[in-house]
Amino acid sequence: MLSRKSKLVLLKLLSLFSIVRGYNILVIIIAQYLTSIFILAPDLPLGKVIFDPNLFVIVIATAGVIAAGYIINNFYDKEKDLINRPQKTMLDRLVSQQTRLTGYFILNFLSVILASYVSFKAVMFFAGYVFGIWIYSHKLKKYPIIGNIVASLLAITPFFAVFIYYKNFDEVIFVHASFLVLILMIREMTKDLENLKGDLAQNYKTIPVVYGESTSKHIITTLTLFCGLPIYLLLAYYEVGYMFIYFYVSIFLLLIFLIGLWKSKGKIQYVWLHNILKFIIVLGAFSIVLIDVHLILDRIFWV
Repeated sequence: MLSRKSKLVLLKLLSLFSIVRGYNILVIIIAQYLTSIFILAPDLPLGKVIFDPNLFVIVIATAGVIAAGYIINNFYDKEKDLINRPQKTMLDRLVSQQTRLTGYFILNFLSVILASYVSFKAVMFFAGYVFGIWIYSHKLKKYPIIGNIVASLLAITPFFAVFIYYKNFDEVIFVHASFLVLILMIREMTKDLENLKGDLAQNYKTIPVVYGESTSKHIITTLTLFCGLPIYLLLAYYEVGYMFIYFYVSIFLLLIFLIGLWKSKGKIQYVWLHNILKFIIVLGAFSIVLIDVHLILDRIFWV
């Protein structure tokens, strides 16, 4: 039986995990490695990718900056989140503001220091990433369209980091990236619909607040239809192996998403739509291995 003090410690750890969205960071780490193995460096031996110290540093530094980003975002959105996510906010408050801000500065500092192991360019990249997340959380997220675009670009930056490291400029990479950016933008705009009540109360100038829900749904619908272009290009002109299954599943889920979007009128429905998009993103990260399933076994022994 745990003591009261032990329970409090566990609750605080759970609160910290909730604040930094530990589950999201874990998915991003896995996705970075899978992207490196199957898309960015498919010709390198598996061991040279997995045990590459520079790649490891880039992944860890990215995780640190993202965790810090969630902390500062939580700090600026505390009043809005109290309206939109009261239960999560009460859990998050188990960790004091001072502890959160201290963690924010330490994580960013350590991430930039780690980046110096790779190169000075890496230091500048991560310093810019830190600044981008801060200016987004502090200012840009309160404005329509630009906030959504910047949020989507920041979300794809972890993959841009490994892309720069491997200097692989194959066209297929940009097509994959365009699909991901579109899904991320759709997710951000769906979150605006989900958080409409809190955004109105805190005077956030999001698309639903400024232009209305109907306009927001039309923009989301247009972006969803645009997803068909990169999917078509990937299936028709590039070798994606068994990952074609993922894209057909995505088409089906996006159709369900569109039907649900125009039938949704409240927060609960928008949460479900948001979860569909998150599922598409997470499923896509793990579906990267389907690009070449034979590569998994072959390269285990080719180190």
